[in-house]
Formats: sequence, C-alpha cells, structure tokens
Amino acid sequence: MTDLPHELNAAAFFVDRHVTDGRGARTYFRFRGQPVTYAAISMLAARVGNALASLGVDIENRVVVALPDVPEFAGAFWGAAKLGAVSVPVNTLMSADEYAFVLNDSRAKVAIVDHSVAATFVSIRERTPFLRAIVVVGRAPGGTLAFDDVVGRAADRLDAARTFREDVVYWGYTSGSTGAPKAAVHSHKDLVAAADLVGVGVFGIDEADVILSASKLYFAFGLGNTLYFPARVGATAILEPERLDAERAFEVITRERPTVFLAVATLYARMLQVPDAGKRYDLSSLRLCVTSGEALPPPVFDAWSERFGIELADVVGSTEALHDFIATRPGKARRGSCGQVVPGFDARLVDDDGHDVPTGTVGHLLIRGETNAPYYWNRLERTRRTMLGEWLRTGDMLSCDAEGYFYFAGRGDDMLKVSGMWVSPAEVEACLLQHAAVLEAGVVGRATADGLVRPHAFVVLKPEATPSAALETELRAFARERLAGYKVPAAIDVVPEIPKTATGKIQRFRLRG
Repeated sequence: MTDLPHELNAAAFFVDRHVTDGRGARTYFRFRGQPVTYAAISMLAARVGNALASLGVDIENRVVVALPDVPEFAGAFWGAAKLGAVSVPVNTLMSADEYAFVLNDSRAKVAIVDHSVAATFVSIRERTPFLRAIVVVGRAPGGTLAFDDVVGRAADRLDAARTFREDVVYWGYTSGSTGAPKAAVHSHKDLVAAADLVGVGVFGIDEADVILSASKLYFAFGLGNTLYFPARVGATAILEPERLDAERAFEVITRERPTVFLAVATLYARMLQVPDAGKRYDLSSLRLCVTSGEALPPPVFDAWSERFGIELADVVGSTEALHDFIATRPGKARRGSCGQVVPGFDARLVDDDGHDVPTGTVGHLLIRGETNAPYYWNRLERTRRTMLGEWLRTGDMLSCDAEGYFYFAGRGDDMLKVSGMWVSPAEVEACLLQHAAVLEAGVVGRATADGLVRPHAFVVLKPEATPSAALETELRAFARERLAGYKVPAAIDVVPEIPKTATGKIQRFRLRG
C-alpha cells in the first residue's frame, strides 16, 4: 500500500474521515432495530480515547476488549486506535485462566468488558498485576468502573494520535488449539490493505451494502466483516450480540435485509436443515454469501445453490494474515474449490523440504502479502517457524489446479499418512456428508489393532436418522464406492456433536482422545 501516507491513524481513516467529508449521518451500524451513525461512533471513540487516557493508557499500551457485537465495541476499538493504543479483542466465552493469560501476556492496563464477564475479570484481579482498571458495559460490580460513567464524563473531542503506517493497532490472539494462545500483531495500514484487497477488491463492497457476519467482532474474520470493511466505503453492518443459530440467522436476514452474509460452513449446513426455510424466510436481499473458517463440503455448496439460488463463495484466511488471502470471486465459484489467490497476495505450495510441488499436488501453503503479521508477540521461536521472511507459513495443506483454483486438504498436522500415502480428512468428511443421513463429520487418524493408522470418522446424524450398526456398515460401503480403499474409515462413530473451536474449526485433538 505504497500510496498510503507515512503518518496514518486507522480511526481517523475509517471513521472520522466520513464525518469530515460530510457523511457523518450515514448509518454505520444497525443495532436492535436502530441506526447508529458514523458521527455517533466518531464521538463515542473520542470519549473512549479520552477516558482511556484518564486511566493511564498511553500510545502503544494494550487494551483488552471483551464485548459482544455492540456499538461500545466499535467505540472501544476506534477509541484505543485514536489514542495510539492497541486493541486486544477476546472471546466473551473464555475461562478465567484464559483471560488471566491474555491480560498478563499483553500487559493490558485496562479491560473494557461486558457485564456478563465482569465478575470473572474481578476474580482474577490479584493475578493480573498490569491491569489498572476494569470498565464494564452494563451493570458494574464492585471493584470496576461503569462504562457509561467513565466515558460519559470524558470530552467528546480528541485529535487522532500521530501514529505511523507500521504502528501496531490490533493484536489477534489465535485459538490456542495447539498450545498457549499467541498474539499476531497488525498495524494501521494492515486494516486498510485488507479492506481494499478483500472487502472492496473481492467482495465488491460499496456504500449501498448491508453486511451481516455470523463471525463476531472479537475474531479477526468478523472484525473485518463488521468493523472496517464497511467503514472503508461508508457501508452499513448489522450488530447482533447473540449467537446466530440456523433459525435466528434466517430471521435476521429476513428482518434486516442484508446484501452480504458471512458464516462458517457448519451454519450453512444447519440452515439447510430448517424445514420450509425457502417459504418461511426471505433471502432475496442477498447478493453474496461467503463461507470461511472450515472446509466447505460440496454437498452443502450444491444444496445452498439449489435451495436458494445463491452460490456459496468459499474463502481462506488466518489471523496471522488478518483476513483472507485465497477467495472465490462472486459469480465464479467452483465446486470443491476455496477460490484463487486474492490479487495483492502471492501463494506457494511446498513439500516438507520447502520445494515447490507440481500442479495438482498437495503441499504446505505459504502466503506473501501486505497484511501478514511480522511476528507473534513474545513468541520468538514460533515466529521463526511461521514468519519466513516475506512469507507466512499458514499451516494449511492445499492443492492447486492449472487454472489457479485451490482445493483445501486440511491442516498440516491433521493430514494422515495411510499405507504410505497422504489422506486429507476434509476429503473423507466431504464424502460422508454426501450421505442423506449425515449432518456433520469429523475424521482423524487412529491406530488399528495391527498398529497401523487408519481414518476414523465421527458423524452427527440428521434428526430423522437413527444410529445403528447397519447404518455404520452402510456409511462405510457408501465411502468405499467413492474413495480409494486406504481412505475409507476403519470405524465410524455416531456422536451428538463434533467438537469445534469458537470459529467453527473441528478440534481434531479432542476427537483423537
């Protein structure tokens, strides 16, 4: 992004610019049926920035934000940015130990939290020596400050700090499914680059769009979808604090009339199970449906298009790259593919020794692009293994055809070596999902009685299906007709649910037991 000025503050660029240019009255968010304007968020951000300063927060200091999708989240994020501080959004469903880890790892001086988690933060106060204040949105318990009080007393004007393009504005902690969480650091210019390359460049978002993201603001994917993608062009986003299950997603789409909907594949699969959804709900406002966070099974891709007449655009990204780097262009979806490289990024597929693999061969994905995090905070060895100079080792395994379409094979540590050949869990899962009785599937490697590793499948059945030994036999026969013999699961267990991270990714380590 060489055209950006050296001096850049994301809050001024994404929010205050609209007010200065006469667009302050435009609706930034729709929340609880009411519009929230760009001018209102600009003023809220100024108040939050001044309030943080009064609590001792200075430039480059970290501020933990544990809030659902509410206007106060935007005020906290942009208020910290305006001050030159760094926002550290975290899931509102974390444990006390997880919050303590993030607070101590980030050395955050202030935490802005929802009332639902305030007591948890109070309970770890003695274990978090860097934390000076807990600011609570909603009813504030003893030992905390009420957001409305401390922010309400603050001045509503604040000049944006003279930050530079490369100054850090956001830390994104990974899920920690393979170890302690680690924070990928991102700068002010990274937000602009992701908005331009993905939000505008791929999704084609403009000021007329209304965006609904099932992924919440405290995830890197949701942060782009709801916070800074719309703000890049003066569009509108819908704030839904509650979790979107299948029925609620349909209800919100019908009521709020979004033009862009973004969710994980699991949610689309569950929405397809809602009876008579095409008759009960109105999806005619949607021009684009995006899926990310997990492999999109071809049967879900097919069924969504057949049922609602809208293709699912699959994308691949990571917290380390801030948002997406491989994406399906609207109108150019290809069954089974997660898309092509986003213009502005470069991709390589390499073998275990770092050599490029032939076309059509599965390899480790390396990405080079403007939004790559330069390092993990306080994780030197992990940084050295992941940030390879200009290249980011994503941990994903993919193949690429001659036309540049990529196909997801799984995570590098999920791939199975069976009979000397690689097996992609995603491929086996996609096969099982084609069976009429299967709603969800997860596949891992397990040693059989002879000590050899074979695929082992776990499936969640659709409500009308009944588990039985005969069904397991039927599923294995079904897979055998469609897969090479070494890919067929040696066993299939019916389970009530597949364990997943908050972002919808299968937690295979829990399936392995």
